[in-house]
Amino acid sequence: MSDETPERLRRTMMFVPGNNPAMVKDAGIYGADSIMFDLEDAVSMTEKDAARDLVYEALQTQDYGDAELVVRVNGIDTPYYANDVKAMVKAGIDVIRLPKVESAQMIKDLVKDVAAAEKEFGIKEGSTHVMAAIESAKGVLNSPEIAAASDRMIGIALSAEDYTTDMKTHRYPDGAELEFARNMVLHSARAAGIAAFDTVFTNMDDTEGFYRETKHIHQLGFDGKSLVNPRQIAMVNKVYEPTQKEVENAKNVINAIQEAKMKVSGVISMNGQMVDRPVVLRAQRVMMLAKASNLVDEEENYIEK
Repeated sequence: MSDETPERLRRTMMFVPGNNPAMVKDAGIYGADSIMFDLEDAVSMTEKDAARDLVYEALQTQDYGDAELVVRVNGIDTPYYANDVKAMVKAGIDVIRLPKVESAQMIKDLVKDVAAAEKEFGIKEGSTHVMAAIESAKGVLNSPEIAAASDRMIGIALSAEDYTTDMKTHRYPDGAELEFARNMVLHSARAAGIAAFDTVFTNMDDTEGFYRETKHIHQLGFDGKSLVNPRQIAMVNKVYEPTQKEVENAKNVINAIQEAKMKVSGVISMNGQMVDRPVVLRAQRVMMLAKASNLVDEEENYIEK
């Protein structure tokens, strides 16, 4: 990931079928950190062109607020891929998500096509980012190279349905079948300095299961989760909320940083102990989460509820 790309919260990446005008229009009202317009699996063969045109027009006319705008294009081996990439780059999409990625070369080919489209349509070079969906055993094993394939990469995501099919298994309540893949994807993302997204949870009737899975991937260290329903956004955000103790500790670290700056000191200390860089980074992320969850006031003090 480029050093010029600031870290942003990506707790929730909500799928929006590209062929559903109402959902495409209203996608910004639910508060997802990232909105992902789907031109691939959610769209039938006969609607591919219409969906592409619908999403293109929406990107020109709709206000999606501060949400990161992502599109899942059709696979690189499909007849729809080239037109998807051109149209979405022209529309000014933030991120193109490539499905079924199994090699770094696939990302490099995507980046080449994105760069050509930027040049063709006068879009600022490098402004269109990319991400990879990992959906097979080969993709999982190659995820370190995939994650580091381009400085345009913002993240990689695990897609469990195709992956479990490839592994000749299926989804289980305890998620044991995904543990290796989750850890590979997560470690690959962290080594490359990009985000890691967990797979969707499709059973909307199993609220307990959704919370259990989300707590697990939060504990592992995933940045967030791909979602299929707006109702899941608040549920994920609740899991990612820092505790009062975490917020207050983070504020103390931030105060120590400010004090060190005022003293023009390169050493940050708190309660007589030196504060190292990992602690600082963790505190900054906690405070970012706290602000996004409306847990602090303008002075970054915890708001009692």
